[in-house]
Amino acid sequence: MQSRIVGYAPVFTLFPSLNTPHKTFTFHQISVLIITFIAYASFHASRKPPSIVKSVLGPSVASNSSSIDAGWAPFNGDKGTQRLGELDLAFLSSYAIGMYFAGHLGDRIDLRHFLVFGMMGSGILTVVFGLGFWMNVHLLWFYMSVQIVCGLFQSIGWPCVVSVVGNWCGKEKRGLIMGVWNSHTSVGNIVGSVIASSVLDFGWGWSFLLPGVLVIVSGLVVFCCLVVSPNDLGFEEPGKEIEMGLAENVEESLRKTEAEDAELLETVRLDDDDDLSAIGFLEAWRLPGVTPFAFCLFFSKLVAYTFLYWLPYYLRHQAVAGVHLSHKTAGILSTVFDIGGVFGGISAGFISDRIKARALTSVVFLSLSIPSLIMYRVYGSVSMLINIGLMFISGLLVNGPYALITTAVAADLGTQESIKGNGRALATVTAIIDGTGSVGAALGPLLAGYISRRGWNSVFFMLIVSIFFAGLFLVRLAKAEIKAMSSGELVATSE
Repeated sequence: MQSRIVGYAPVFTLFPSLNTPHKTFTFHQISVLIITFIAYASFHASRKPPSIVKSVLGPSVASNSSSIDAGWAPFNGDKGTQRLGELDLAFLSSYAIGMYFAGHLGDRIDLRHFLVFGMMGSGILTVVFGLGFWMNVHLLWFYMSVQIVCGLFQSIGWPCVVSVVGNWCGKEKRGLIMGVWNSHTSVGNIVGSVIASSVLDFGWGWSFLLPGVLVIVSGLVVFCCLVVSPNDLGFEEPGKEIEMGLAENVEESLRKTEAEDAELLETVRLDDDDDLSAIGFLEAWRLPGVTPFAFCLFFSKLVAYTFLYWLPYYLRHQAVAGVHLSHKTAGILSTVFDIGGVFGGISAGFISDRIKARALTSVVFLSLSIPSLIMYRVYGSVSMLINIGLMFISGLLVNGPYALITTAVAADLGTQESIKGNGRALATVTAIIDGTGSVGAALGPLLAGYISRRGWNSVFFMLIVSIFFAGLFLVRLAKAEIKAMSSGELVATSE
């Protein structure tokens, strides 16, 4: 066993006291959560600079009276916002496409090496984008090409980290654990916003350089310390003896009311060597619950990523209490949305654990987010305090379902009883759900770039319609959960 440990994480060679039996399972479990948290937070920190520098690269805006921003060709013309939206599309579309392949590969190769490969590539390309400032590059194809390749490298991260965490965390309190853990998304956005905004006055290239270096350094930490599976340290994977989680209970309820689900389960039976074989791509799509949650995430992520890529630009161009904000202030203020997202992910995970109803929890959050976005658009410009409060609430409600689906739901569906606990399906299922969501994430910022020319009311209308459709895809599953709870199959925990 020791030789295998050495091959998986060099830190165990340098510090033998970290090996079993010197350290407990809980110690290594917490270590994995921290390392993967840092890894994906750095990914998101490197995604934030494009939104922060939009107000510098994009079309000029008059602040109060005479102050005008020159912009940066080719993003400063009449079609500048469209070009910026196309730049987001270049990154996010390649990210979405790469996600499907990354999940497929992640179930078949060493996850630690694969994750490090993605982090190094992402960091280097983020730095290369920033070099366009010092090299005085004004070619659209240069920035588009860098974003496309960077998106492919970034797509490696999510299936890897979710698969690793799924290996170490059983179903019990998975929603709460992953809700807390998934705050890395918002924490990364906050860190990226603060770093990029703080150095923006020195030149927008620095806003890319520092986050890129952060990803590279985090990749070195992952290479040295990450343990992919408890089996690598001689532990048994958790949750083998725990009762069925959300996906199995909901599926049981659906089978009692609709006969087609029973037929669906038959199509995903695996051979006797399930523990060793990875599930096929089309088989994963047919798993109960995967399709509705995937399309729900399509619309949820469309909304979340529109805020991720356009909120600083929106704050820069919309006067708050009659005053236009500076580039730096707008960038830092936008972190309030992500702070709300931290609380949203944790609360959605906690509530869904208590009532054991992931779809119902998501639908409630999505329903409440519609009035919150309307109020933010209407009253957000009244005062700074009101803007911050409504932005926090909107972030909480918008990011809650997004965080829940990409973590706990994906892990539930990737380890459900219908595939006999085949852990090698987890990265594939995760990639399908988040990959589909990433298509929406690519579409949202692009549409915002075009629609914003007609006014921001049109952008918010698009976001509200998207949230409505996101909730609509989960109505059937939510009804099944309500029916299951009423019949006593889903019982809220009382501990």
